[in-house]
Amino acid sequence: MRSGVGAGRSVVSRSELRFQTVEALGEAYRSGELSPVDVAQAHLDAIEALNPDTHDYITVTADRAIADARRSEDALRSGQDVGPLCGVPIALKDLVHTAGIPTTAGTTIWQDRVPDRDGTVARKLSVAGSVLLGKTNLVEFAFGPYGVNPHYGTPPNPRKADRVPGGSSSGSGAAVARGCAVAAIGTDTGGSIRLPAAFCGVVGLKPTVERVSRAGVVPLSWTLDSVGPLTRTVKDAAYVFDAIAGPDSEDAVTNAAPPLHSTVDGIEQEIRGRRIGVVRYPFFDGADAQVVESVDRAITVLADLGAEVEDVELPEAVTELEAEIDGRGSVSIMCVEGFACHRDTLDQQGDDVDPRIRERIEQGKAVSASDYALALLGQQRMRRSVTERLSRWDAVVAPTTLYTAPPIADVSKAPARLTTRLVNYLGLCSVSLPCGLADDGLPVGLQVIGKPFDERTILNISYAYEQASGWKELSSSRMTDG
Repeated sequence: MRSGVGAGRSVVSRSELRFQTVEALGEAYRSGELSPVDVAQAHLDAIEALNPDTHDYITVTADRAIADARRSEDALRSGQDVGPLCGVPIALKDLVHTAGIPTTAGTTIWQDRVPDRDGTVARKLSVAGSVLLGKTNLVEFAFGPYGVNPHYGTPPNPRKADRVPGGSSSGSGAAVARGCAVAAIGTDTGGSIRLPAAFCGVVGLKPTVERVSRAGVVPLSWTLDSVGPLTRTVKDAAYVFDAIAGPDSEDAVTNAAPPLHSTVDGIEQEIRGRRIGVVRYPFFDGADAQVVESVDRAITVLADLGAEVEDVELPEAVTELEAEIDGRGSVSIMCVEGFACHRDTLDQQGDDVDPRIRERIEQGKAVSASDYALALLGQQRMRRSVTERLSRWDAVVAPTTLYTAPPIADVSKAPARLTTRLVNYLGLCSVSLPCGLADDGLPVGLQVIGKPFDERTILNISYAYEQASGWKELSSSRMTDG
């Protein structure tokens, strides 16, 4: 292995290069212990070896990655203040536009679709000095919770290969867990960052919609879509979030967000005195016993750290869940807007779309204009109500999912109920992070839910739990290369 950018010499093994944190890489780059080019190449070598079987990536940008890494190395050598993401290998969900690189949205219909400019998130990460490894796999058009894609392959769960990785940001979650990216960008319309985070045992941050620009991201639902990071540690998620958040004239909703103060600064503050609510219904209702046990142990850890923990009610979530059962609420919004986004594609090449995805999108045709308008009106009312109710709490906690990753072979029989959608509908932000393992070795996710625009608080609480619980070792543990 080459020596690093300075006089130091790397003593880190090649496999360990793939499991470093953002902070550790920054320190090693600046000391000369590691080289961004070496780290990028280690990731590319692993992707080349694993991806034919794992399908985490749809497109690998090897030449671009090495060029990015060399630029980072030159910047470090010249003493430039390049920021924490300089030289950090990152992947983008293949919904994010990348100039000169195909953006497929997980469909073969768009396999030759090459944008002429970067989306805002891609541009911000490039400016921050990150290294683009490639574009990750996803459910076609990002419309599905389990990560199944018949066109590009379904990534196997890194913990148990016969299980789903979660979706729709399947490749992003699996690549991070497998050590094939330090961080990856996902999108979340009803859980698509948090589900793969929970099922793969990594960290996923679903920001408030208005925090991160969706410009240059293939939409599913302009009302519900969020863009955020998947990483192996909470602090890494904060670093990436700080880099991509902020107002953007090309996505007007971001101008409604209050000023963002760094979430990394203050993330290590103790949480003694934080008020944390536990929403038993509907978030625990019907959950597997081992999921409940893991989350209850996590709640005990938070209390031991000095947080004031109490069971609370969130009737807005109950109302939305009942609406979902009746096909209203977030489901009707998602289907109507998804159909509006992809109607022309279905009309022209619908036979080339996974029939399951086509059926989901076409549900939007059956929703009347008045029902859609009522769903939006109800959403606005409930967002105001839940924001006022949560003003008494710093965060609420719940399981991310009611069960661990289901088998790929039986995914059609997997439970349809997803409480993650409630967070999108109510306009909240949320972190999913590992809080345990079921008896079969599959991860359990803890969801820390915050008020709109309060990502700083939920990352602080999540970090405190991660450091105290020992489950940070799950997020950073090495996946087998088989």
